[in-house]
Amino acid sequence: MSKLISLLAAHIGRVASGFILTTFTALVMCTVQAHEVTPSVSDLYIDGRSVSLDISLNIESFMAGIDLEALADTDESDGAVDYDRYRAMAGDQLASEFRAFWPKMKDRIAINAPGPLVLTLRDVTVPETGDVELPRSSKIGIAATLPEGAHGISIDWPANYGALIVRQQGVDEPYTGYLESGASSELIPVTGGGEKSAWQSFVHYIPVGFDHILPKGLDHILFVLGLFFLSTSFKSLIWQISLFTLAHTVTLVLGALGWVNVPGSIVEPLIAASIVYVACENILTDQLGRWRTVLIFVFGLLHGLGFASVLGEFGLPVNQFIPALVGFNVGVELGQLTVVAIAFFAIGIWFRKHPRYRQWIAIPASVLIALVGVWWFVERVFF
Repeated sequence: MSKLISLLAAHIGRVASGFILTTFTALVMCTVQAHEVTPSVSDLYIDGRSVSLDISLNIESFMAGIDLEALADTDESDGAVDYDRYRAMAGDQLASEFRAFWPKMKDRIAINAPGPLVLTLRDVTVPETGDVELPRSSKIGIAATLPEGAHGISIDWPANYGALIVRQQGVDEPYTGYLESGASSELIPVTGGGEKSAWQSFVHYIPVGFDHILPKGLDHILFVLGLFFLSTSFKSLIWQISLFTLAHTVTLVLGALGWVNVPGSIVEPLIAASIVYVACENILTDQLGRWRTVLIFVFGLLHGLGFASVLGEFGLPVNQFIPALVGFNVGVELGQLTVVAIAFFAIGIWFRKHPRYRQWIAIPASVLIALVGVWWFVERVFF
């Protein structure tokens, strides 16, 4: 009976190892030609009866019919071919194509006061092609006219369009909101005063931070998994995660405040290098060395700069900056702990005590994490 149990455990271990290999190989393949999904960012201006919504967005994904709610990468969509075709177009050509597409998009967006307003496309600005492997941020201007006596508006953002950040401009206590795909904003007062309270801002930005780990923070996910595969106990893993958290909180705050500003061209390759280092150490040793904790702290500082650049894309409410920043950081931590919990219950709880765990699972997974990190480093430095 004991021999049967041993054989069964060996078979399960090999199956688990094969599953991890397959999963991480897929990750490697999907990063080769990745087009990351980014949130749309809008500035809302209300002057008398004139309403303007200026949106920075990746218009290629909308035109290709990509479901931005379900995907973190456009290459995973059935519309990837159309997306690549639009992405390769010159700026003027794509702008012309978008104007033809606009009636379809207009039917899905709504600005209400309280009934839907008539929307017109005021202008389209598309940068030149550039690196086709990177998402291109274009700008569109939408205009509408308020009815007499309207005191506020709301915005309906369509399902499948990904997230939209709304920033009211030119008023006191402006509204700032993060609309999930398919959501509607609260009533936005025309003359200002729609700013969220400290508690509302804190709660509102927790899912924003979580979203930038799961599903969009693949580099941070792989770093956390790198910590997971060397840790010999759950306690040591939590200690490492806590140290990583402390470090990236420091640079996240400093970066968000504008006191530290390191270009992404430096930060992003170093984040990739941190993934490679952790994974290679997992392959070479099964001991948690003294220097690893120091390096985890240093790497945490780098990752914090990466999070700060994310916040820089859409900003934080000026008067509720600290609550929103803390909420974002809490969301990031919840995302990291979720990654650890999933890994532990999927693999660790069953196999971490098995004598072949390192051979069958930890080392193969770490090899593939290292390969992803190496590719990212090369891509971010040279391409």
